[in-house]
Amino acid sequence: MIPKAITGIVLLAALCGSSPSFAQRTSAKSQPLEFALTADATSYTFQYSTPDEDYLTNLRATYALDDIVAGKSTDLEKVKTLCTWVHNRWVHNGRNRARKADPLSILHDAALGQEFQCIEYSIVLSGVLTAIGIPTRAVYLKTADVETRRDGAGHAVAEAWLRDQQKWVMIDGQWDVVPMLNNTPLNAVELQKALATNAPGLRIETASQTKQKSYLNWLEPYLYYFDTVLDSRFGVNAPPSGLMLVPIGAKCPTVFQHDTPIRRMRYTNSVTTFYPNPVELLVGEATKPAQHEAGRAY
Repeated sequence: MIPKAITGIVLLAALCGSSPSFAQRTSAKSQPLEFALTADATSYTFQYSTPDEDYLTNLRATYALDDIVAGKSTDLEKVKTLCTWVHNRWVHNGRNRARKADPLSILHDAALGQEFQCIEYSIVLSGVLTAIGIPTRAVYLKTADVETRRDGAGHAVAEAWLRDQQKWVMIDGQWDVVPMLNNTPLNAVELQKALATNAPGLRIETASQTKQKSYLNWLEPYLYYFDTVLDSRFGVNAPPSGLMLVPIGAKCPTVFQHDTPIRRMRYTNSVTTFYPNPVELLVGEATKPAQHEAGRAY
């Protein structure tokens, strides 16, 4: 754990300066990032909704989500199906914010022709997947120069917990992408490592027109800082507190894109802390992360 925690979180709507129109400012190939494998001594309370809650029951019924995933036997198949469904609800617009940042409101406005940015894809994906019983959270990716860039320093995705594989997988609704290493779905940190090491078998799953090489080149600079909110429940009005995964040796950013303070944020170097088992949390069990020998690599 990084002992000093700054209270604060980025204004969520400020995250999505990224869009296909932004030119990438890349030079050398990125290096594999180092993270701690042991869990932090300080625990963090992650909270997730259950599909039987009124808001999610309404979301599932309104959009016939059970019918959309009918016949899909694995969690990954359901994730890919709903990723494509969300991707097709509206056209991406990196400059337009939703008037209300919840799945039902975003989908309603999208049906009226509104266009939204990356964060809205992550919010809706988190809602529809949680509504069918797959715990999902929004994850906010940030570049190494997040504090000094004037724009394009962040991108929002989602990560879903696959019960049948006991792992997190990254989902990008804006691009309709699930990253894979051979037949294994990857979370955002695993994707960074695979990209940095040119791992054989790295590919993307998509039902849209996204091109693998272009997408991965575009995404790679954003895979440096990773943060999520601690409370991912729907219909709960509470000030958002976040947890940011920071590479060992890197600065803990406190400003987003030069002038937006990052408030209510905690920081960690531990991938074990950042990737809890949400099912244990949902049933009220103490999180029991896998214990690794002390190390500085992931």
